[in-house]
Formats: sequence, C-alpha cells, structure tokens
Amino acid sequence: MSEKRKLAAILAADVVGYSRLAGADEDRTLARLRALRSDLIEPTIAVHNGRVVKRTGDGALVEFRSVVDAVRCAIEVQNGMVERNAGLSPERRIEFRVGIHLGDVVEESDGDLMGDGVNIASRLEGVAKPGTICLSEDAYRQVRARLDLAFSDLGETKLKNIVQPMRVYSLQFGAAAKARAATQAEPVAPTAPGATLALPDKPSIAVLAFENMSGDPEQEYFADGMVEDIITGLSRIKWLFVIARNSSFVYKGKAVDVRQVGRELGVRYVLEGGVRKARQRLRITAQLVEAATGAHVWADRFDGALEDVFDLQDQITDRVVAAVEPTVQKSEIERSRQKRPDSLDAYDLYLRALPYTASQSAEEGKIAIEFLERALKIDPNYAAAHALTAWCYEWRYSRAGFDEANKAAALAHARAALKGGTDDATALAIAGFVIVMLSKDQAGLTAIDRALAINPSCATALFVGSAANAMMGRPSLAHAHATRALRLSPFDLLVSVAHTAKGIASVQEKLYKQAAAHHDESVQANPTLSSFRFFAACAHALAGELEAGRSLAQEGLAMEPEFRLRFFFELLQRGTAEKFAEGGRKLGLPD
Repeated sequence: MSEKRKLAAILAADVVGYSRLAGADEDRTLARLRALRSDLIEPTIAVHNGRVVKRTGDGALVEFRSVVDAVRCAIEVQNGMVERNAGLSPERRIEFRVGIHLGDVVEESDGDLMGDGVNIASRLEGVAKPGTICLSEDAYRQVRARLDLAFSDLGETKLKNIVQPMRVYSLQFGAAAKARAATQAEPVAPTAPGATLALPDKPSIAVLAFENMSGDPEQEYFADGMVEDIITGLSRIKWLFVIARNSSFVYKGKAVDVRQVGRELGVRYVLEGGVRKARQRLRITAQLVEAATGAHVWADRFDGALEDVFDLQDQITDRVVAAVEPTVQKSEIERSRQKRPDSLDAYDLYLRALPYTASQSAEEGKIAIEFLERALKIDPNYAAAHALTAWCYEWRYSRAGFDEANKAAALAHARAALKGGTDDATALAIAGFVIVMLSKDQAGLTAIDRALAINPSCATALFVGSAANAMMGRPSLAHAHATRALRLSPFDLLVSVAHTAKGIASVQEKLYKQAAAHHDESVQANPTLSSFRFFAACAHALAGELEAGRSLAQEGLAMEPEFRLRFFFELLQRGTAEKFAEGGRKLGLPD
C-alpha cells in the first residue's frame, strides 16, 4: 500500500445534538441533512476547492488547498445555516460546529487521510460551540493577515487525547460574517471631483457590473448579461428610479467606494456582486448597500449548474429583482419614519401605512387607511395608495362583520387604481385581487395578468394572483403562481396567501389531505388571522381528520366568536364554498 505525507488544511464538522434530533424525528432530520448536503455544503466545498475525505454519519472531514479556502467555506456554510434556521425553534435547528487545523497528514492510496493533522481538527470541532468555527494557532496564523474577521482568542486549551495544550481561536456566528481581502485597491477617482447629483423624488438605485471572481474571461459575458437583465427587471418597478447601464458600467473593473457612486450617480442604493465558477457550477453573490452610509441592507447568494446558462441567468435575475423590491421598500419605510410629520408627502404617508398592512387584520387595516387617505388628499391619482386602501377596506369587510359600506369603499378604490391606466405592477395586482375577492369579476384577473406582463418577477402579483385564480376555480394556475411566488420570495409577508391558494386549489382537485397540509402552512406562516384556521379546520374535516379540525376550529372561534360559514361564500365560487362549508358543518361551525 503506497502512502504519502503532506501538509494540508483540514476541516472537521458535525451536527450538534444529532442523536436528539434523530430521536425526535429521524426521517425529517435525515431528509433535511441530505438537502443541506446537496444544496449548501457540497456546492460550497466545490467552490472553495475542497475535497470530502470521508463522511462520518452526521459529520464530514474535508481537505483544502489552503486555510483561507477552508475558513471561507466554513463561513459560507455557517452563514447559510443562520439563514436556514431563521424562524425555527431552537430544538428543531440543525447547527454545525467546525474545527480547522493546518498540519501534517498521511494520505493513503485510497485518498483517506490519517495523522495528527486530522486528529487535531476533529478535537477542535469537539470544543467548538454550536454554530461556531474553531481554529488552531497554526491555522489562525494563515488567515489573520488575509481575512478581516473578528476572532476570539480562547487561550491555551486542552484537547482530548492531544498531549500538549493548544492555543485556539473561535469565530462566532449570529449575524452574517463576511470575509474580505485585507488589502484593497485605491478607489477610482471621480470624473468630476466634488460633483454630486441630487437624489430623485423616489427611491433610486444603481446596479454595478458584477465582478468576475473566477478568473475565467468566458464568464464575463454571463456576468454582464445578468446585470443588464437585473437593470431591466428593476426598471419595471415604477416607483423605483434605476440608473441606465451605460452610466453604472463606468465603474467596471475598478475598486470603488459605494458612497462615491451614490454621490456621482445621485442614488440612494447600490447593488453590487460577483460571479464565481467552479467546475460546472456557478455561484453569484449580491449585496444591496445604502450609498450614504455604506451599510449593507441585504445580501444573498445564488447557485446553479452551467448546463443551461441562459436559463440560470433568467432564474437568478428573477430572484434578485424579487428580493431587492421588498428590501428597498422596507428601507424606505424606516427612512420615512425618521421624517418630521410636517415634511411628509404622499409617498411618505403611503410608506407609513405599509407596516400596518403586514398582519392583514381589520384592526391594523383601519390605521393604514388613515395614512392612505391623507396621501390621496395630496395626490388623488396615486394608484398604489388607492390599491392598498382597497385591500384594507376588503379586510374591514370580510374580517369585521361584512359591512356593505366597507365593500363599496374597497371596490371604489380598486377601480380608481385601475382607472388611470397605471403601469405599477403591484398596484394593478392588488386592485385586481380586491375586485376578484369582492365581485368575482374577470376584470380583476385581467389586471393581475397585466401586472405580471409588466413585471414577471413581481412577487406580490404572484402571491395575490395565486389566491385570485384559486377563488375563480383555476387550480392549475393557482398552484403555478403560488409555487413561483414562494420560490422568488420565500420569506415574504404574503407567504400565507400562497399556501392558502394551494389549499383551496387542492380542495378543488379533491386532494383533501394535501389541502389540509397547505392550510396548516398558512396558519404557521400567519398565526394571527382566524380565517386561516377556519380554512385549515374545514380541510382537515374533509380529509376525515376530525380531531385536528375541531382543535383548529376552536382556536379560530376563540379569536373570532362571530365567525359564520358565510365567509367562504363571500370569497369563493359557490362549488368550492360548498365543499369548505361541508367540512365546517362536520365540525359544528355555524352557518
């Protein structure tokens, strides 16, 4: 048997509390681990030139060409786990601990590694806390001058079965940690020193050319083409001012300070990113930065195979545009809150209303209406304000006693939003949705279709479009819109709407167990709305799961004692409403 000795960067990792997780739900834990390996861990290892030496059940041993690669890989995985664990209770989270060491190893003929280098990495993993990375001093020396990271010095630490104590350094994760090169090029000199453009009267953004990080000149066309598509996609968002490609690409290939870009192009936000190729996979990173402060507002990464590069380009463009739109809007809401009340214009008042629409409740909708009606006094033709006012009045109608005055106001504002021929995709979609909800008029679906023609990546249009199509008895389109919406914006406030649409569509398809599962997802996504509990209760009853249905019905009645099965007939086509009412009557819900 031939073997060779060499110096290698070794990463050892395992799942914290794996036995507890498997004992609680082995099938789900194994499925989640397989998904993590295929979607996150293995692509990240490949991008950073790693080699999986062996898997150890819930863990792995990985060899890297350098400690820098190993640390960057570990950071990306741990950051990815922070994102994936968001919203999960502590007992359901999968958390990794990681140890990294640079040391002498023996490579066997079959590629397996043995020796102190492997043992020390494994022992470092053992002392790491959940969600952290521990480095030996030998490994730390390789990265301290190359990566700008805040390590904690744990001092001399006794490692199991290692004779001499070793100095250990730990990197903690709670928010995303980002590695960057320690040395940076000089910033590009402005073409007109001191020149500053005034900000436009609506949110503004420049998309810089994405950096080709793979060193492969052939990837240049992909990066540039994708950025052009992102600029085109963002340009469809009518409330957003987008700098043209010819201006933003002036900075291509130069290290630039985003604050300088903001001053020179007169924008509030800058989107930048990079493209990296590894074998037949691509990784795209993107970050949205507030130009005035340089603060990161949003960051994400996107992975895909190179088999169909143009399809991948389209997918990533859609996802970036879908993520940037709500992120900018959220940032603008915070900005409007900082304005003095006497300096608020119609747009600021609209932004002030938005947080009160998150719960979709009649009570908070009433507060939103007060801001929106003030906005409409300033600008009576403000389509977005009319559309959102219509939706709030719809909540007041369907969730607070079916007052006909609220229904009339909702429809009046929805039609006012459409009257001016607006090309604001979000306003069109919301207005169309309200019209479908309250009048079952085909004009509502036409407005939603037009919104998606204007901006195919408008997540709001896809979410409400899924529900509208379900209510109009079009289950296949409901499923398609809901699936795409959840793919584009998985953490959206309207996630519950997509699951409800899938649940209604599944009832129409007589797939009652599937319907119950979708409606359970709605309750989980938005537990504050009683209506989601009633949908779920009736679906469980139709599936023959009366105990689960009764429990949900009781919870719903505790939240809304005046509930009546009339609710379903107000929202759905008669045949679908009859099915939900059938389930409700099995549970004793009042007509």
